[in-house]
Amino acid sequence: MNIYELQSPAALLAGNPYPGRGIVLGMTPDGTHAAAAYFIMGRSENSRNRIFTEKNGEVFTEPFDASKVTDPSLIIYAAIRQLDNHLIVTNGNQTDTVYEGLQAGRTFSEALASRCFEPDAPNFTPRISGMITFGEKDFTYQMSILKSADPEGTACHRYTFDYAPLPGVGHFLHTYVTDGNPIPTFQGEPERMAIPDSIDDFTKELWDALNADNRISLYVRYVDLKTGKAENRLINKHA
Repeated sequence: MNIYELQSPAALLAGNPYPGRGIVLGMTPDGTHAAAAYFIMGRSENSRNRIFTEKNGEVFTEPFDASKVTDPSLIIYAAIRQLDNHLIVTNGNQTDTVYEGLQAGRTFSEALASRCFEPDAPNFTPRISGMITFGEKDFTYQMSILKSADPEGTACHRYTFDYAPLPGVGHFLHTYVTDGNPIPTFQGEPERMAIPDSIDDFTKELWDALNADNRISLYVRYVDLKTGKAENRLINKHA
């Protein structure tokens, strides 16, 4: 097995009914843009009753039908926020934890040290997070997963990954291996995913690769490293 092999979204996701929520960070092949993507999926009516909304460059999960919300605690949150030269993307309210930690002078991993996996036994859904830090026409990025140490949720294991960007290379972190009961937690390092130069191609590849029954929303952002201009794509199943 070639550990440096890049796989397409289809190769990593096709046939997988439930990878859960996922983050992809990386660089376009021409080296001109940073790329970030976040998607959510759902099995229950409560989880499926969501859309992404964008306000002032920040992305939020919101109810599609507010009258059907039964428990907003783990499904409604800011998914993407930006502070100075940092772009933060997570699968929960730890987006705010990282944001506030940076404001207080803490690092990405230091901020997340105060958090743990989600309290949704028996799944104990991991909290996944990513952050792009922009420099002068370049960037670095980090990813994190906080997950249960055992089936009983008695302790939390925290893993942080630091990356220097490479043209065409993305790293993909998702909450679950696949569907199950309980749902099996993601294992190992973030997977290497090929990122195309076109934001439209990448958005289509990701959305098409996600299970049609369980996919809910997808957001993709490309940031021009020379100008700082951002281009975004947003898809909601409940349009």
